[in-house]
Amino acid sequence: MDFDFSEAQNIMLNSAKNFLEKEAWGVARDAEKTDKGYSEELWKKMAELGWFGVVLPEEYGGISGTFVDLVLLLEEIGKAIAPGPVIAAILCGLSILEFGSESQKEEFLPKIIDGSLILSHALIEPDTKLGENKIDEQVIRNNGDFKISGTRLLVPFSHIADWILYYTVTDKGNIMFMIDASTPGIRSIPLNSIGGDKPCELILKDVITPASNILGHEGNAEEILKKINLWGALTYSAYILGMLEQSLTMTVAHAKEREQFEKKIGSFQAIQHQCANMATDIDQIKFLTYQAAWRLSQGLSAEKEISMAKAWASDASRRVCLLGIKIHGGIGVSEEYDMQLYFRRAKAFELTFGDGDYHREIVAQKCGL
Repeated sequence: MDFDFSEAQNIMLNSAKNFLEKEAWGVARDAEKTDKGYSEELWKKMAELGWFGVVLPEEYGGISGTFVDLVLLLEEIGKAIAPGPVIAAILCGLSILEFGSESQKEEFLPKIIDGSLILSHALIEPDTKLGENKIDEQVIRNNGDFKISGTRLLVPFSHIADWILYYTVTDKGNIMFMIDASTPGIRSIPLNSIGGDKPCELILKDVITPASNILGHEGNAEEILKKINLWGALTYSAYILGMLEQSLTMTVAHAKEREQFEKKIGSFQAIQHQCANMATDIDQIKFLTYQAAWRLSQGLSAEKEISMAKAWASDASRRVCLLGIKIHGGIGVSEEYDMQLYFRRAKAFELTFGDGDYHREIVAQKCGL
């Protein structure tokens, strides 16, 4: 691996840092109190910078960057915990690029990149064993169209989405539908989340969609789902990395200012070692995430590396943020301070696209166990 950033990457990083410092800091605090959960103004400005098309081709308006570029950008976005369906848009764009028809690519990718269309993915079916309510899943063929009923949980920002990627199972195999969110019979209910990031319950009741809205073809949705889960684990590892780096920065700054027993608490060995543990965890996430992104960028297999990154990021998010809260003391959970924002989002994203145990199982399988 080459650990040096290219000139283009350094330019992108400096641009992202300057933009986020000016436009994004503090937006998350206000956005989570709104019904939409994001800032339309910030969304438009990020689109103007081309961030939603970092890994999409120039012919559709993208930047034709690599997964390393994407990870570096999401790391910076994570530091500012900039709200909005950024990762959902990127994952849907990648799915359409790899599996969509040429007409689907031409129709959707330019609009995803310029921010005029918001897409989300509906992948998680309720578990009736846990007592969750659901509409019985039905996919009925009718004169070339499909009539769909069903429920999906934890759909990111589906209440503001224009289109939904909806994964379902039929009698002839799995299908990934692209469904217009304005179609009659669709209802989206924002759920209470510790992260304040607006996951939704998506309910479809007799929703009609044409066969031309199938992404890929009937029977290959499992492959699409696998890729979304792979990309999702990598992107959230990068976002978590950024959040934890900022958590450490805030914690060290507090330790340098807070006094106890007529000394700065940062002078105490116990506090120093806790900050050192935070830094060690963060660097391990960074290496694993960068390595996984580099392998994807080189066209190499990266399933094990991505799962290693997400397993460590998920577990470390809990350890790092908890230490940050402890060192901050009571103000760590106070609404006036930012530490609680990072703690809550880290807890939510720890589980997104698989927690540590889930990804350790994948790593073990890749090791031949």
